[in-house]
Amino acid sequence: MNEKMKYAFLGAMIFALSACASTPKDMSAANTDQQIIPPVVTRPAPITPVVRAPVRELSAVPLGPLPGTVDDFKYTSGEDRIYFAYNQYDLVPVARDVLRRQAQWLNMYPSAILIVGGNADERGTREYNLALGARRADAVKAFLVSQGVAPGRITTVSYGKERPIDGGSNEAAWALNRNAHSSVLIGGNS
Repeated sequence: MNEKMKYAFLGAMIFALSACASTPKDMSAANTDQQIIPPVVTRPAPITPVVRAPVRELSAVPLGPLPGTVDDFKYTSGEDRIYFAYNQYDLVPVARDVLRRQAQWLNMYPSAILIVGGNADERGTREYNLALGARRADAVKAFLVSQGVAPGRITTVSYGKERPIDGGSNEAAWALNRNAHSSVLIGGNS
């Protein structure tokens, strides 16, 4: 409240209280035995300004894992695994998006080293699936290198059909098992 408003409020209060406290004009004639008590005028308590404590800025609370960790890699990338079509090793657009995020993370943490494991479903010979897994891992490495990640930081390995995610023998299981998995070995804080 500013000063003018304080004085206006105070004046209005005094006026209102003084109007209520007036005595009747003919009070002495009506009752002379009673003692007349003068009205008590009370003043309103002074208005004190509200002093507010300075607002402290809250520190940002992280909404994910600790930066530079293996969990941060998975969180930032959205996935640590990309998937392939049957008998293919070319990267589909969704896989490229995941790998771009992986490359961004790897470029932020230059001490991180990555192992890319290529996997295949159970169909086909062991040798064929090892070769297909190697081509898938190499395709991932080539894309990450094209995004600025140093090739010496990426190691590829093929597991063929030896490490299935889903042990089923149906199209849904095979689709999950056709993948390349990126594992951070040495990260900034891991």
